[in-house]
Amino acid sequence: MFRIEAEVDKDRRRLLGERLESSNAERSPAIRRLRGTPHEDEVPLEVWALNSRGAVVGGLTALTWARWLHVDLLWVSTEHRGAGLGSRLLGEAERLARVERECEYARLETWDFQAPDFYRKQGYEVVGRVAEYPPGATEFLLTKRLVG
Repeated sequence: MFRIEAEVDKDRRRLLGERLESSNAERSPAIRRLRGTPHEDEVPLEVWALNSRGAVVGGLTALTWARWLHVDLLWVSTEHRGAGLGSRLLGEAERLARVERECEYARLETWDFQAPDFYRKQGYEVVGRVAEYPPGATEFLLTKRLVG
């Protein structure tokens, strides 16, 4: 017999992550090969654009893991869009991931109303889509090879 609970519990979440990581390593030679390397853990990567007063006018947050850059958030203030700032932020994140963290690939998600065309212009390729996520929109998964 089991009791099912639905509650946020950071200790259980940590335990679940540890157990899943262990299980994945048991089942996957690729995951096992990451153990003990600099690519084993997710490492945050952030790039910021600040105006002359030091206010944030754009930014990018990401993680690197397993030689991949995973872009989470990229935003540029309305008044600075179209001036190449988004390209500069993304390019710097890719450079740092490639040069300092030995990443070979990048990935990200975006919606149809956001920036799929922007990312295509940056060399990303659509490798997946999820229709109606959220209802009325489509989410795209894009990837890019950073080396070679």
